[in-house]
Amino acid sequence: MTSAAAGPTTGTPAISPFRRLVLIPTPTKQCCGFMIGSALFAAGSAPWLGIWMGAANANICYFLGAWFFTGAALIQLLTSGAVTVPVQYRPGQMLRAQWLAASTQFFGTLLFNVSTTAALTAHTTSADDHLVWKPDAGGSVAFLISGIFVLVDYFHGHRRWNPTDAGWWSGLINLLGCIAFGVSAVGAYVMPDGASVDNMLANTCTFIGAVCFFVSSLIVLPQWRSAGR
Repeated sequence: MTSAAAGPTTGTPAISPFRRLVLIPTPTKQCCGFMIGSALFAAGSAPWLGIWMGAANANICYFLGAWFFTGAALIQLLTSGAVTVPVQYRPGQMLRAQWLAASTQFFGTLLFNVSTTAALTAHTTSADDHLVWKPDAGGSVAFLISGIFVLVDYFHGHRRWNPTDAGWWSGLINLLGCIAFGVSAVGAYVMPDGASVDNMLANTCTFIGAVCFFVSSLIVLPQWRSAGR
């Protein structure tokens, strides 16, 4: 039974289509948010496009993309369910892998917000190191931890080898994207002279990671849409 149908019977006001679209978190909105954010990161880091648009416009793409990441990650956190689950051994409760995946990813997106915002105005080596690279590296580590927890959660209820399931592919591709973002952070490390260790490596791996995140969300989007979520 839908919420709208239940409204007149239970006395609960029906939710307008606009409020449902804007206010209610759903996996479909989560996927769309990650896809838009990934597309913006891919646009900013694509070798042929990033060079053409220039560093300033690329940084704007990262800035906007990070906010879509944060919105999508917040939806994932809100829909991840209970924080803990009862267990038969001490201490009687344990953190759920699904919640850990969502919370660490959300924290990582917040760090990306810091780094991409700072990148718009940072003009010194110190600022690049402390306000851009360090939050970016921290966000990449958080994403990597999140990607591992995603697979832990999936393997808890599914076979380890399950290539016929879109969720299996989504989890693996997501982890590949997290690894690529981590390598990108290594390449973007700011040396004392202000130069990056390997700017091409950083851009290439950012692009690869963004494509992976896009595909990871895209392949599970149809099942959420067909379920009306």
